[in-house]
Amino acid sequence: MSAPLPALLVEAFATAPLQGNGAAVVLLEAPAQADWMQALAAGLQQSETAFLQRQGDGEWRLRWFTPRCEVPLCGHATLAATLALQHWGHLKPGDQLRLATRSGGLEVSLQPEGTGMASLVLPSGGLEPQPLPDYLPALLGQSPLAYWSSALGYRVALLPQNHPLQALPCLSSDLQGADRQGLVLMQALAQPSQPLLGGSCDYQLRFFAPGLGIEEDPVTGSAHALVAPWWMQQLGRNRVRGWQPSHRHGGMLCDAAEPGFVRLTGIGHLLWDGQINAPGCGSDPVGWQVCTSG
Repeated sequence: MSAPLPALLVEAFATAPLQGNGAAVVLLEAPAQADWMQALAAGLQQSETAFLQRQGDGEWRLRWFTPRCEVPLCGHATLAATLALQHWGHLKPGDQLRLATRSGGLEVSLQPEGTGMASLVLPSGGLEPQPLPDYLPALLGQSPLAYWSSALGYRVALLPQNHPLQALPCLSSDLQGADRQGLVLMQALAQPSQPLLGGSCDYQLRFFAPGLGIEEDPVTGSAHALVAPWWMQQLGRNRVRGWQPSHRHGGMLCDAAEPGFVRLTGIGHLLWDGQINAPGCGSDPVGWQVCTSG
């Protein structure tokens, strides 16, 4: 494919422009080679770059790449891809569809009440208690209250409510072992707290993933989908609001969906709209064969 490819950048899960997590979205005419997509993602230097490719009438395939590697799941780039489909005229407010991904079929929809708001249903998995790594309390300045592993590969640490989570420096260079693949640090928020989508946020988290090429992810949909069910259980509710106090802060509304899934709702802002002039992407139909179940 040598013709220019439509591309844009959406700031996902943001409360205002120049906040949230930036995700580039590229619209492909045919399945592209993974090494070409990886090279483009490295050049764009966003936490994730999403690649959309139409397959039949109303069917879309989606893949995500960090600057370093392909990932099996990404929330903010899925929100960005949903809003990109609206921008390119393939989705209208109130519409919903399933995107075929390496994590199965993901249901996405545009909220009818306003431009720039979308929902997506992500798998949640579960949290498995693990022994606390010896180095972590000294790094954090305080011992976590709990520490878990997850099927997604992320480790999760619960911090006391009085811990200065927002003031922590970036920890990526000091993370060890399994924590380097993705470490979620989370804590409860006192009420009233940060307002978001009609209510106050219940918890906040920060996410570091140097093993994925991400020093700190500004707002991480997959991390919120992972931990939101735990907060729902603790608070006795089917809806919670999560906040991420990074340098490009943002948050999302989290609702219980079918067992093992969470619906995330957030706002995205279109930062730029253009085209990619990078020929030589080739075609890789085999690499685009993904499971559409789930």
